[in-house]
Amino acid sequence: MARIGRRSAGKAGRSGSARRGRRGAILARSLTAFALLPLASRLPTYGRLTLDLLADGRVSVARKALLATVVGYAVSPLDLIPDRIPFLGALDDVVVAVLGVELFLSGISGELIDEKLDRLGIPRAAFNEDRARVRRIIPTPVRRIVKHLPATLESAGRFTRGLELGRHVRGWITKEGSPA
Repeated sequence: MARIGRRSAGKAGRSGSARRGRRGAILARSLTAFALLPLASRLPTYGRLTLDLLADGRVSVARKALLATVVGYAVSPLDLIPDRIPFLGALDDVVVAVLGVELFLSGISGELIDEKLDRLGIPRAAFNEDRARVRRIIPTPVRRIVKHLPATLESAGRFTRGLELGRHVRGWITKEGSPA
């Protein structure tokens, strides 16, 4: 009987430390989010940078569509985490926005970004520091997935082009070759 009691006490102790560990992780992430407050004053400038990049013909349509998708997700009533859940409901929108903007920027040449930063008077070092600060709020596994997402999508696109699905879908839509 004493043996069972010790085992139970050990498990209770571990679960208590696990709870403290989770609380610590939540606290650390919250403090990291507070570190973004200085960035808030620069949001209008970064908004102008984004609009400048969107208006530039050297930025691919795919990158622009990516940003449009992020905006669509942010305004859509459909969410991964419903907005009615306090804090977490808004957090998924922030994470998707941060990841979307990061993907958008990662596909633009450094020279073009430098040109736009110079035009707006944003020091490159400050821009890089702000990007690093924003990246730190995103968990590492999510950052890894997002980093590999463009290459994965390109591979999927090559694969589906090889299947000639477009030709088949066009045939279904236009009913080519059907007796009707």
